[in-house]
Amino acid sequence: MTTVRHPFPHRLASVAAALLALGAAQAHAALPAGLAANDLEAMTSVELRERIARGATTVIVPIGGTEQNGAHMLLGKHNVRAHVLADRIADALGNAIVAPTVAYVPEGSIQPPAAHMKYTGTISVPDAVFEGLLEATARSFKQHGFRDVVFLGDHGGYQADLTQVAERLNREWARDPACRAHAPLAYYRVTQTAYVAELKKHGVSDAELGSHAGLADTALALAVDPALVRTDKLAGPYPAGVTGNPKRATAELGELGTRLVVETTVAAIRKETQAPR
Repeated sequence: MTTVRHPFPHRLASVAAALLALGAAQAHAALPAGLAANDLEAMTSVELRERIARGATTVIVPIGGTEQNGAHMLLGKHNVRAHVLADRIADALGNAIVAPTVAYVPEGSIQPPAAHMKYTGTISVPDAVFEGLLEATARSFKQHGFRDVVFLGDHGGYQADLTQVAERLNREWARDPACRAHAPLAYYRVTQTAYVAELKKHGVSDAELGSHAGLADTALALAVDPALVRTDKLAGPYPAGVTGNPKRATAELGELGTRLVVETTVAAIRKETQAPR
């Protein structure tokens, strides 16, 4: 008597295996809230090592700051903005990983309070502590095999610190140029130059622009994440610590700036990282 083997158990086994593989792929692709595919924090150690081996040898260190922004904008504005824009820049570069955002930066004397430290919620650290943190961070990434460490600062007050840190590291690594540090000022400068020029073309006045938490600053925040802005507070009154008038700020105006930041910074990073070692 001939035994007939039924095909269905084999088919069921194949379907089950496919479903398990799909579930594993979905689990692998899942990202924690607030993180993107290029974020170091969204990877395991093994996954990061594999990404570096496949050519992701540039690491971007986004630097924000925790400071007052009046009654209409959140204390974490710089941190969110730096992270989101760093992710967009990494996407455009194609070979970059984004490090955790540095949220503790120099913001003025704590005692007696100066600058933004006069306002509730601002966190300040000494320049030496800040620079030491960045140096140790860069050395860590060099140890793991990155070839280029890029510091991107969203706040104007510490741009000189970033330059000094990059210069010190490159002197330290001069005999072993497998890794270099970079602090492209284009990221911040474009928000003070080309972005301002674009806003003026759209009818924004100098009085509205402001230097902190005004229209230019607020529009950038709206473009990155509308949740950063309390829109019901845009009409004022504006407490001390706000310069300019953010009333007419919109995400559309801010997108003029975010586009410039990404395009300009990507070009600057490519130029620096492709230079002879």
